[in-house]
Amino acid sequence: MIYQLIQQLINQAIATQLIEREDEIYARNQILSLLNLTDFKEMDTAESSHLDIPDLLDLIVDYACNQGIIEELFDEKEIFSSKIMNCFTARPSTINQLFYEKYKQDPKAATAYFYELSKNSNYIQMKRIRNNIEYKTATEYGELDITINLSKPEKDPRSIALERSVQKTDYPKCLLCVENEGYAGRIGHPARSNHRMIRVDLLDQPWYLQYSPYVYYNEHCIVLSEKHTDMVVSSTSFLRLLSFVEQFPHYFVGSNADLPIVGGSILTHDHYQGGNYQFAMAKAVDDWTFKIAGYSNVKCSVVKWPMSVIRLRSAEKAALVEAGSHIFDHWKNYSDETVGILARTGETPHNTVTPIARKNGDIFELDLVLRNNRTSDEHLLGIFHPHADVHHIKKENIGLIEVMGLAVLPARLKDELKEVEKYILGKSAEVAEYHLDWAETLKTRYQTVATEANVEGLVREEVGKKFSRVLEDAGVYKRDETGASGFRRFITSL
Repeated sequence: MIYQLIQQLINQAIATQLIEREDEIYARNQILSLLNLTDFKEMDTAESSHLDIPDLLDLIVDYACNQGIIEELFDEKEIFSSKIMNCFTARPSTINQLFYEKYKQDPKAATAYFYELSKNSNYIQMKRIRNNIEYKTATEYGELDITINLSKPEKDPRSIALERSVQKTDYPKCLLCVENEGYAGRIGHPARSNHRMIRVDLLDQPWYLQYSPYVYYNEHCIVLSEKHTDMVVSSTSFLRLLSFVEQFPHYFVGSNADLPIVGGSILTHDHYQGGNYQFAMAKAVDDWTFKIAGYSNVKCSVVKWPMSVIRLRSAEKAALVEAGSHIFDHWKNYSDETVGILARTGETPHNTVTPIARKNGDIFELDLVLRNNRTSDEHLLGIFHPHADVHHIKKENIGLIEVMGLAVLPARLKDELKEVEKYILGKSAEVAEYHLDWAETLKTRYQTVATEANVEGLVREEVGKKFSRVLEDAGVYKRDETGASGFRRFITSL
């Protein structure tokens, strides 16, 4: 059976163009070595069931566990699976050469090639990603994307205990370091044998393009610095973002904010996220427009969006960078106590931005989302952070992806929302305590219209409304008269 699985995997690798027919014996021998096999029996796979690469991998990894080659531990299985796929994955130099050959014809063709490679090599975990619950929900701000994240499997207690006991090492320094390319992995650090990166020149400095192993949208990429340096938002960041979309005009790219609470999950390595996807925020219309003296070739607007977004448009990168830097420098030192905005507490800064760049035809766009990370006795996790009444749906930081209109919600909601649905229908249900008030409100609202057929849709729509509220909480200028007046004061001060 193992010989048949190996041959099927090789056939799939050839079919997906990971390898050529001439590579078959070489790849086979590499896999035999990993499985401690010294011979191979030719198998007829014509009648065998058609399995995809991830399914074949799972069966081969199960064989390795049963034979005692590896332990039945999550990290060990991941490492072994990655090593198998590395037998089919070309070296970085070859992949980069092919990428740039395609790039000369069309940047879209280059990224499409690398994206398919990353999926076929099982670096992007498409089988697990398909477990996610994904849908769109209509709001006054457009259609928001909702994802209940079920793609990352939970580790078993043995794996967690082992992770705590192993000796710590700082190689690679973090999950985004270039040293992850081809790194086998270890307990507590993910397997990366089959991981490849594209070398990208940004402002005459080496940066790297890779895809997220758990993509949340089409061609969800990460652009990372060669150096392990802290996240920083600056005028150089704006120019680098615009330089990237100039090279890849079908992609957007943005940076998380560079302060805790409003920043991303990794602030120790300078990086951006981008991709071939149009979020609701990119489609959002202008709420109102304005001009800044000295920047006549830049069109400026405030976007109709729950968070506080300034959109700058120009055909000239340099003009956008100058205007964006003017706004950012002013915002970093701006306070308005009437709307709770303080630039700093002592020497601790609070104001920053989440910048996002894209290209529409010949016009560059730079969005600056105003952020502030102050906390208070009432809002211990952040004044401009999801407030306590929405924590039952979303409590985590609002990073770049959420800012643009995609909710990444915790896996617990999959089962919890089913209980809320039962409750609305008047069935016996075990509703989590933190959902009870919300569930009671929904039951009252929908008791005459909810049915078995539509209750899931009703609850999903309400989750979307909650996410819209989450974004409103994170907006520094609320979409009311007080907030609008405060926003206009800041714009006037520019």
